[in-house]
Amino acid sequence: AGKMAAASRAWRAAALLPLPWRLRTPRSAYGPAAGPGGGSGSKGGRLLLGAAFALGGSAGLYLAARQRLQEHSAAELPAGNLQLTLYQYKTCPFCSKVRAFLDYHGLAYEIVEVNPIMRKEIKFSSYRKVPILLANAGSPLQLNDSSVIISAIKTYLISKRNSLEEIVSFYPPVKTVTDKGKEVFEYGNKYWLMLDEKETKRVYPVKEVRVEEMKWRKWADDWLVHLISPNVYRTPREALASFDYIVREGKFGTMEGLFAKYVGAIAMFFVSKRLKKRHQLKDDVREDLYEAVNEWIKAVGKHRLFMGGKQPNLADLAVYGVLRVMEGLEAFDDMMVHTKIQPWYERMEEVIRKAAA
Repeated sequence: AGKMAAASRAWRAAALLPLPWRLRTPRSAYGPAAGPGGGSGSKGGRLLLGAAFALGGSAGLYLAARQRLQEHSAAELPAGNLQLTLYQYKTCPFCSKVRAFLDYHGLAYEIVEVNPIMRKEIKFSSYRKVPILLANAGSPLQLNDSSVIISAIKTYLISKRNSLEEIVSFYPPVKTVTDKGKEVFEYGNKYWLMLDEKETKRVYPVKEVRVEEMKWRKWADDWLVHLISPNVYRTPREALASFDYIVREGKFGTMEGLFAKYVGAIAMFFVSKRLKKRHQLKDDVREDLYEAVNEWIKAVGKHRLFMGGKQPNLADLAVYGVLRVMEGLEAFDDMMVHTKIQPWYERMEEVIRKAAA
């Protein structure tokens, strides 16, 4: 009975754990860049939902943080002390987006690992997804949804007119019901920065710049992120490689670890096939990944370092944040070899490294 209970706990944890963050393959190993390449319901439904959002932070291995916000520049950061706490999966694409944004803007945060089964670290919140950002600029606030977090904090960094509390009120959650009858919250204006006319013209000199940024931030959330799980769990070998790291780095007992690694990997391999069908992907999901990243590079164009020009904009940070959760895995290496993403990706790595430093 004890072994069966342990197996059951391990199974639940394994089904919800995210993609491992592995050691990076040296850039020289890729060679030159080549040419084009969401729950209630049944147990099965919960498994599928957990798999679909394992990398999006539905549940599982969380990380939390409490660290003071450091000044990025006097021109951008309003006066006063702002403290940020980020609850996340390190390997969740949505959480990775937020980290990329915070790092690029020179904002500091601390990360604390959360038990993947008990999840007591987020028991304070009725919102059960990650990322969650707790921000204190005089009064404590909870921000949910990665794109809301980014838009609200970016607005705060630019605007001197409103308090963070006022800015967050501009992103009210709207309750909707899915086709399966599940209640969820949506944020219809989450890709907007709440700026006045003068601030808008400074950040977006022409209307098209703002429209382009919003379009590709939405694309990263609605399409690119859904290509991750089918690709990292594409084969049994790739699924096992992902779970091998999870077991070594997670808080598992011996029995739990064995079941998480082998049973979890097998489960995620089959779930990835269902995800492929749900999102109408090609027989070889690598082709969808290659097409997506090349579509992004085409949108950036040959004459810009980033979509934001000489510096990344919020769309650059979103796409980079999503893609980097695959680092160290076969899907990432294949993407680097068979698409044109490498030069842009390396520029993003460098600019974020310098900003974070």
